[in-house]
Amino acid sequence: MRKSISRFFVRLAKLFGEEEVQGVILPKPEQQQEIEQEPIQKTDEIEASLPIIEEKKQSKKEKARRKKPIEGEIVTVITDPRDIRDVMELMEVPFVALSKNRTAPIIYESPNGKSKVRISCHPPYHVASIYDWDISLFVSSKLEETINSYSDVPPTTLVVSRNELIKAVDRHAGKTTDSEIEAALNRLRSTFIETTIHNEDYPYKGGFGFLDNWGYTERKDIKEFRITLSEWLYEITCSKGALLKVHPEYFKITSGLKRFLYRTARKHVGNQNEGWTFSIEALHEKSGSEQELKKFKYDLKKAIRKNDIPGYFLDWVEKDGKSFVHFVNARKEIKKILSEPSIQPSLPSL
Repeated sequence: MRKSISRFFVRLAKLFGEEEVQGVILPKPEQQQEIEQEPIQKTDEIEASLPIIEEKKQSKKEKARRKKPIEGEIVTVITDPRDIRDVMELMEVPFVALSKNRTAPIIYESPNGKSKVRISCHPPYHVASIYDWDISLFVSSKLEETINSYSDVPPTTLVVSRNELIKAVDRHAGKTTDSEIEAALNRLRSTFIETTIHNEDYPYKGGFGFLDNWGYTERKDIKEFRITLSEWLYEITCSKGALLKVHPEYFKITSGLKRFLYRTARKHVGNQNEGWTFSIEALHEKSGSEQELKKFKYDLKKAIRKNDIPGYFLDWVEKDGKSFVHFVNARKEIKKILSEPSIQPSLPSL
């Protein structure tokens, strides 16, 4: 864990400049050992949003005044790219593939049997991936912004600026990007979902996709996407308290496994102090990975060794002959370490 914390300070130095982190102090090796030997704990989930470093909120004057929409009207809203949100209920189980070319169905059932998911695709398309899900994050954020702006339920169809979408999900503009976005929209539309989650009236009987339809308009002065969510995704997204803020660095994560680890940490750890622990087997099931457990475990250990998930520290724990991953909030962990009275006033070289 000490190496993980050191790497975190290196990232802080890159963000703020070295002079702004000189007052940060690390524990002695023996103190860190005591921290690492604390028993694995599980606490209640807290849905508080993860603070983002030096986030600047828009002033009221900077926010455009908007009229309340007429029922059925298509609404265009400008969303701050730093204010992207994920659907909390869909962070709990595998609704999207970790790889970009999956055709095999994702099948998951929770230990208590209440949550069932079966995700499949329509040829020639693949199952919607965790990278395609970036578009859903963006649309979810626009729905949230619309609700906050109008104090009303937004329409299911939204018009989004091409440039705004590209900027929000950290893509580079170009013809290749346009093709990638269109392919992602097709996969989100064609992926077939059967689930008991937020589908209580017809548990595991109804079938639907993430999107009902989409379109793209390109004229001399207008380039925009028209996206209509499926009724299921729309209702689950608009539910009160349904969304969690996503760290902007999430979109820079190129590994599907690491994106899954971030979403798991964000959902279960949030902003609490003690963190959350999962067995390797539980993570394997929750990820929906096609890999055999042995290969999944190998890749997971590599990811944890690098420990570069934004906002969180990950620890590999061996206990009673079993392997676990312990997730903790990086800010909370640093604060806890710095509160130790016997910490020496020194900083390792960055």
